[in-house]
Amino acid sequence: MSSLFPALTGAPADRPALRFGDRSLTYGELGAACGALAARIGGAGRVAVWATPELETAVAVVAALQAGVAAVPLNPKSGEKELGHIMSDSAPSAVLAAPGDELPAPLGDLERIDVDVRAAGPHPDPQVSDEDPALVVYTSGTTGPPKGAVIPRRAITTTLDALADAWQWTADDTLVHGLPLFHVHGLVLGILGPLRRGGSVRHLGRFGTRGVARELNDGATMVFGVPTMYHRIAEALPEEPELAKALGRARLLVSGSAALPVHDHERITAATGQRVVERYGMTETLMNTSVRADGEARAGTVGVPLPGVELRLVEEDGTPITSYDGETVGEIQVRGANLFTEYLNRPDATAAAFTPDGWFRTGDMAVRDPDGYVRIVGRKATDLIKSGGYKIGAGEIENALLEHPGVREAAVTGEPDADLGERIVAWVVPEDPQSPPATEELADHVARRLAPHKRPRVVHHLSALPRNDMGKIMKRALRHD
Repeated sequence: MSSLFPALTGAPADRPALRFGDRSLTYGELGAACGALAARIGGAGRVAVWATPELETAVAVVAALQAGVAAVPLNPKSGEKELGHIMSDSAPSAVLAAPGDELPAPLGDLERIDVDVRAAGPHPDPQVSDEDPALVVYTSGTTGPPKGAVIPRRAITTTLDALADAWQWTADDTLVHGLPLFHVHGLVLGILGPLRRGGSVRHLGRFGTRGVARELNDGATMVFGVPTMYHRIAEALPEEPELAKALGRARLLVSGSAALPVHDHERITAATGQRVVERYGMTETLMNTSVRADGEARAGTVGVPLPGVELRLVEEDGTPITSYDGETVGEIQVRGANLFTEYLNRPDATAAAFTPDGWFRTGDMAVRDPDGYVRIVGRKATDLIKSGGYKIGAGEIENALLEHPGVREAAVTGEPDADLGERIVAWVVPEDPQSPPATEELADHVARRLAPHKRPRVVHHLSALPRNDMGKIMKRALRHD
């Protein structure tokens, strides 16, 4: 098959490719570094990547893909229990990391390969196919530990080429973002996307409005972010006129991973003259829809299906909705080359995720306008929380809370939050009602076991959880008056 990154050999060697802070690589340097690393890992089944927001992570993932080896990005903030599960499930042969990075105990038995971004080696030429795994990305389900979504090479090329069509994305574009590099948004769209186009990416390390303004003033053309970032931009605009001017220079502002509130859309447009484009995707599907650069940026929608993506809405019984009126709610199902192939080691979950004729059940509920625009209205289940751009399963937080000695029962929900989109709320029945565990104690307990962004922001203490006749917790009854 053709290369995922033709620019590594076809672009001018001195063209800027990656910049992280004051460290950067040209296409010539990136190709050489990836060649050297690919030679070391060629033939491995899978390699883990300690996915810090650094140059080494980008080199590690690109080198793995160039070598025809599947990469398993790891969240450096994950707790040891979560990492232990991912390690045993994915069984990588080595872990790639930046020199000097301290790795936690669950990675201790793995061969460690330090990524040298200044090394040089020949361009690899592995025998790979479109269906070969490119990434295994772990995603939180509504119950149990994260599942490893196996993303084939053709899904990456399909999604990135479809986005190039929708966003008129070319080698002349320079992208700026501060997204984490262990999930699809920051890694596939935010790093692999520019490199496939032959363009450039500048990673902020940590998101900040001043960094965005600086890079846009220095020639960046596109910004990717999650709603929390755009909310902070909207909040800062009245006090930062230079930020408004810089955003006004951008060719494209893209928000994803959760819905951007209409109020933030309106504030940003009023201050900058720019409209934020939204798109919709999942770990398992990569990108499904987007507002097009040459289309109407309709606030509150995620646009139309991307080229090559089939999308339908279905009733609760699976009957397809055939007439779109902008009001009828159905579950989104998608089909196309952008889809993952399986959940690693979970044939049961894989089978349950697809209809018999190959449509993926997203679990997202939406309405669709007569002209094809899609507006997502919520989850089919109540157990997936979208907070700060992350999709978080309530079940694994509940399991972590139940490991605390002071917790007898626990339920987790999400509630609206102006900054995060949703904040995580825990409803706890304490072992000792006279001495319930404090919010901070429980938040730290969850953060240590899972990841900081999965900690509850609010804890309510109850004498009992509301349950139905079958003993199932009735989460819709969990409301704080």
